[in-house]
Amino acid sequence: MKNAMILCSGGIDSITTAHYVKKRLKYDKILILFFNYGQKSLHMERKFSKKCAKIINAEFVEIKLKWLNEISNSLINKIGKVKKINRKDLRNTKKESEKFYVPCRNTIFLIHALALAESKFIKEKRKFDIFVGFKNEGKESYPDTTKEFVKQINKLSKISCQKKFKIIAPLIEKDKEDIIVLGKKLGVDFKDTFSCYIGKKEHCGYCLSCRLRQEGFYWANLKDPTRYKIKMKDFRSAKK
Repeated sequence: MKNAMILCSGGIDSITTAHYVKKRLKYDKILILFFNYGQKSLHMERKFSKKCAKIINAEFVEIKLKWLNEISNSLINKIGKVKKINRKDLRNTKKESEKFYVPCRNTIFLIHALALAESKFIKEKRKFDIFVGFKNEGKESYPDTTKEFVKQINKLSKISCQKKFKIIAPLIEKDKEDIIVLGKKLGVDFKDTFSCYIGKKEHCGYCLSCRLRQEGFYWANLKDPTRYKIKMKDFRSAKK
């Protein structure tokens, strides 16, 4: 029996990863792992992560990381002015991305995932593979989303745990539009995903994450079903 633990934020990448693991990789038992670190979009992220767990018949586990919220200076956690991103700004997003960086977030998440996986193995003799929804970010990727990071965290797993647990990023070679196309084939309802960095109840429509979401649908040539609070003047909609 194959067991999978999937780190899920309720966004397109992690939700598509969950469906991929269930439907393509055919894992028998799946656990959706969600992290509460005081993010502004906590309610919506949790809502759709839980819904995903229900759809694919997975267990849902939430871990609270209050301390991470306290040390973070990211606009994901803190009050601050968020720039309304124009399409031309997407040519180079490095400077804007830095405003949303949470220190060592994925490292912290994966260490907790490994601890949970090891605990499950000790108590239940169930060995988990751990999945993350990292995608191709190119030169502007965060340090904890790269192929090298995945390689190194797997090395750490081998020497820090009693059992060897694999950390797998099945979509890491794909761009956002590729993931959207894959999600469509897997039956993902994109209305049940949430990508916004700052929206508490709906997508703002102008933050970096919302603009990248919009571009993903455009280049995938699929209609974006998302309701945005604000539609920028240069908003583009796919024909389909």
